[in-house]
Amino acid sequence: MESIQAIKLFVRVVDLGSFSRAAAEAGVGQPAVTKHISRMENKLGARLLHRTTHGVAPTEIGLLYYDKCKLICTHVEEAESVGSLLQQHVEGTIRISTSVAFGRRVMAPLIMGFMKINPQLYMELNCDDRYVNLIEQGIDVAIRMGRLADSTLGSTYLGLNPWVVVASPEYLKLRGTPISPLDLNEHDALIYSTVQGSDHWHFIGPDSARLSILVHGRLRSNNLSMLLAAAREGFGIAALPLYVANTSIKNKVLMPLLVSWQLPQQEIHAVFPSPKMVPAKVKLFNTWLQGQFGSNWWSLKE
Repeated sequence: MESIQAIKLFVRVVDLGSFSRAAAEAGVGQPAVTKHISRMENKLGARLLHRTTHGVAPTEIGLLYYDKCKLICTHVEEAESVGSLLQQHVEGTIRISTSVAFGRRVMAPLIMGFMKINPQLYMELNCDDRYVNLIEQGIDVAIRMGRLADSTLGSTYLGLNPWVVVASPEYLKLRGTPISPLDLNEHDALIYSTVQGSDHWHFIGPDSARLSILVHGRLRSNNLSMLLAAAREGFGIAALPLYVANTSIKNKVLMPLLVSWQLPQQEIHAVFPSPKMVPAKVKLFNTWLQGQFGSNWWSLKE
């Protein structure tokens, strides 16, 4: 089958009655146009154009072929118009992927806020702690934590996700309050098995000193809500994202510990399948998201 470019060139040669005018219109050299048409004729085994000193005209077969090519060009133009329309107009469905805890506590209220000001859009939120392939799953936007690996994905930086070390007052009354990260060796840790280095908690001190502490405990989980509940029940000390622990801290159900030391903050990114030709609906959503992760954003999602 001939390429769309060759078909378009053939149609314009017939329409204009000239190789040179069709070439000038397409921005290519006349020899290239002649080559395309000759290749068509060789494949078909028939002459498509009469060449005269006054120009070119379709043969009987060429006229029949022209009619079919014209129809193909019309369909291609319609398809391109649809693609352009979808890229420019803010409509349709936005499929979003994020982790379970972040989806329930942060993205769910954000999405409902976005829907209130964009009633023409449909939203679909998929929460999964596993890595999701955006293209295979048909995802428009995924919210991901941490530094992004080099990839072909497009991305928008949203903000930082701080972590905090917490324990219940009951646990601290029974076991004592750690003053330094080194004191964690004497405590039961509630270990998040996904992000914070599993058994190692990494701290940055007020003088930029760095400590990596090997923690131990009876409970580990890849579910942040499980670790939050265990910390509230006094089973140990947990390292949690501040958006997970903030309400419990405000209500004094959990106490922040080692406040002069910091756990590494994670970068938050909205990622999408490609940085090129991003649909208008995705651009709108990502731009809006950027305004939702300012200073103390975790305390505004209650």
